[in-house]
Amino acid sequence: MSTNLSLAQSLKELIIRSLNLEGMTPEMIGDADPLFGEGLGLDSVDALELVVALEKEFKIKIQSHEIDPKVFSSVTSLSEFIQTRMATEGSA
Repeated sequence: MSTNLSLAQSLKELIIRSLNLEGMTPEMIGDADPLFGEGLGLDSVDALELVVALEKEFKIKIQSHEIDPKVFSSVTSLSEFIQTRMATEGSA
Protein backbone atom coordinates (compact mmCIF):
# COMPACT_ATOMS: atom_id res chain seq x y z
CA MET A 1 0.00 0.00 0.00
CA SER A 2 1.56 3.30 -1.08
CA THR A 3 0.16 5.16 1.94
CA ASN A 4 2.12 2.85 4.24
CA LEU A 5 5.26 3.38 2.20
CA SER A 6 4.97 7.16 2.23
CA LEU A 7 4.11 7.15 5.96
CA ALA A 8 7.11 4.93 6.69
CA GLN A 9 9.32 7.28 4.65
CA SER A 10 7.91 10.30 6.50
CA LEU A 11 8.51 8.61 9.85
CA LYS A 12 12.12 7.83 8.98
CA GLU A 13 12.71 11.44 7.93
CA LEU A 14 11.00 12.68 11.11
CA ILE A 15 13.11 10.39 13.31
CA ILE A 16 16.33 11.61 11.69
CA ARG A 17 15.31 15.28 11.77
CA SER A 18 13.80 15.43 15.26
CA LEU A 19 16.56 13.40 16.92
CA ASN A 20 19.39 15.07 14.98
CA LEU A 21 20.79 11.78 13.71
CA GLU A 22 23.57 13.27 11.64
CA GLY A 23 24.94 11.12 8.88
CA MET A 24 21.78 8.98 8.76
CA THR A 25 19.50 8.69 5.75
CA PRO A 26 16.00 7.21 5.61
CA GLU A 27 17.39 4.37 3.50
CA MET A 28 19.62 3.35 6.42
CA ILE A 29 16.59 2.59 8.60
CA GLY A 30 14.80 -0.63 7.75
CA ASP A 31 11.05 -0.70 8.32
CA ALA A 32 11.34 -3.63 10.73
CA ASP A 33 14.66 -2.62 12.33
CA PRO A 34 14.48 -2.08 16.11
CA LEU A 35 14.49 1.61 16.97
CA PHE A 36 15.74 1.13 20.53
CA GLY A 37 18.56 -0.90 22.03
CA GLU A 38 20.63 -2.86 19.53
CA GLY A 39 18.84 -1.35 16.53
CA LEU A 40 19.02 2.40 15.99
CA GLY A 41 20.14 2.79 19.60
CA LEU A 42 17.47 5.24 20.74
CA ASP A 43 16.84 5.70 24.47
CA SER A 44 14.03 6.97 26.72
CA VAL A 45 14.91 10.63 26.14
CA ASP A 46 14.74 10.01 22.39
CA ALA A 47 11.33 8.38 22.90
CA LEU A 48 9.99 11.53 24.58
CA GLU A 49 11.39 13.76 21.84
CA LEU A 50 9.91 11.45 19.23
CA VAL A 51 6.46 11.57 20.87
CA VAL A 52 6.51 15.38 20.76
CA ALA A 53 7.61 15.35 17.12
CA LEU A 54 4.92 12.81 16.17
CA GLU A 55 2.21 14.83 17.88
CA LYS A 56 3.27 17.99 16.04
CA GLU A 57 3.82 16.36 12.65
CA PHE A 58 0.67 14.26 12.52
CA LYS A 59 -1.53 16.46 14.73
CA ILE A 60 -2.38 13.63 17.09
CA LYS A 61 -2.31 13.23 20.86
CA ILE A 62 -0.35 10.33 22.34
CA GLN A 63 -1.26 9.47 25.92
CA SER A 64 1.48 8.35 28.31
CA HIS A 65 0.01 4.83 28.57
CA GLU A 66 0.29 4.51 24.77
CA ILE A 67 4.05 4.96 24.81
CA ASP A 68 4.53 1.24 24.62
CA PRO A 69 7.67 -0.65 23.57
CA LYS A 70 5.59 -2.60 21.03
CA VAL A 71 4.32 0.58 19.40
CA PHE A 72 7.75 2.19 19.29
CA SER A 73 9.67 -0.95 18.38
CA SER A 74 10.03 -0.26 14.63
CA VAL A 75 8.97 2.08 11.84
CA THR A 76 6.35 -0.50 10.82
CA SER A 77 4.71 -0.67 14.25
CA LEU A 78 4.88 3.09 14.65
CA SER A 79 3.34 3.56 11.23
CA GLU A 80 0.43 1.25 12.11
CA PHE A 81 -0.14 3.13 15.36
CA ILE A 82 -0.11 6.53 13.59
CA GLN A 83 -2.56 5.33 10.93
CA THR A 84 -4.95 4.00 13.56
CA ARG A 85 -4.64 7.15 15.64
CA MET A 86 -5.22 9.47 12.68
CA ALA A 87 -8.29 7.47 11.63
CA THR A 88 -9.66 7.48 15.20
CA GLU A 89 -9.03 11.16 15.82
CA GLY A 90 -10.27 12.07 12.35
CA SER A 91 -13.64 10.43 13.01
CA ALA A 92 -14.03 11.83 16.53
